[in-house]
Amino acid sequence: MSLDAIDLSKNVSRETLNDLDRFVQLVIKWNPAINLVAKNSLADVWVRHIKDSVQLIPLAPIGRAWIDLGSGGGFPGIVVSVILKEIAPETCMYLVESDARKATFLRESSRVLRINCQVLNQRIEEINLPPATVISARALAHLDKLLHFGKRMMDPDGVCLFMKGKSYKDEVRLARESWNFDCEVIQSTTSAEAAVLRVRNIECAAKKT
Repeated sequence: MSLDAIDLSKNVSRETLNDLDRFVQLVIKWNPAINLVAKNSLADVWVRHIKDSVQLIPLAPIGRAWIDLGSGGGFPGIVVSVILKEIAPETCMYLVESDARKATFLRESSRVLRINCQVLNQRIEEINLPPATVISARALAHLDKLLHFGKRMMDPDGVCLFMKGKSYKDEVRLARESWNFDCEVIQSTTSAEAAVLRVRNIECAAKKT
């Protein structure tokens, strides 16, 4: 599988395609040592990880900063940052990853690809960054917890992009018991059961008496 086969070549430059290919090679090289992605997903890495990450780009308002929570193997953070290098090089990507080995991989990927990003090897609860235009997370935590992070880190006019699996409807329903928020459900381009939740205007719900 290649990027041409998933129709990205129509939208980005050859240089960007080459950078994404270089990143895939880094993932393949490092994966046996630190388990960046499930081994059985590498055979379909272009769809399951690259295309899955790229789908966030048209959903995001491009601003000064983008924070990716629990960046892990760089999906979506590194992939998005590679695209941003072409379309919005002034946007800084902040990759938050508590695992030191994965943080090392992210720093090496950033160096090799020469992208505008910073790696924070900290727990999400510990980081202190200015509010960002976009907050993203992929299969990281229950929506209720992600809303707590988003409320603290997102610019008032920003958006959260949370990538969720088949349980997203239940997560939205349960989260509304504690939070008020606007949520647009966008069908995933890579899985019929998955969705991207585009969330805005997060506020704590009034407690019932």
